[in-house]
Amino acid sequence: MKNSETKFWIKKAQRHDKDAFTELMQLYRKDMYRTAIAILMNEEDAADALQDTILTCWEKLYTLKKPEFFKTWMTRILINHCYDIIRKNTAYKNIKSYDEPSKWDEYNLELKEAYASINERYRLPMELYYGQGFKMREIAEILSLPLNTIKTRVSRGRKELEEYYRDC
Repeated sequence: MKNSETKFWIKKAQRHDKDAFTELMQLYRKDMYRTAIAILMNEEDAADALQDTILTCWEKLYTLKKPEFFKTWMTRILINHCYDIIRKNTAYKNIKSYDEPSKWDEYNLELKEAYASINERYRLPMELYYGQGFKMREIAEILSLPLNTIKTRVSRGRKELEEYYRDC
């Protein structure tokens, strides 16, 4: 989908067009899922984060000032929901339960194993840069980190993934 077409759907969705909003969510569904998995490493929690993000985006779409930043805005909301889930889960779950994939996860096992092999702080910048095509500067803005920190994390994450695949 082209940028102008995406802007068209965003503007329609801002006028409370449910079909346009559904089209937008379908467009970004895979990117959102991969981002949630990179943070949560759990299928059920990722689904919860996606559901919460979609609801929040629908309710707060009027606050988006520039349609060209929709994906960045939506990704920031998703990241916040993921971290909310992590905070809630630490009170109720043992972190070891994240290592146990459910039967529904099997098709995502390779992605999860690769993500699990790298340091947690490198996962999200790597997914946003390589998986979704955000620019380093955009990632720095989304994560509220300095640009050089993002560059370092992507570089180190790349080295860790290289080691992981070399050892396989």
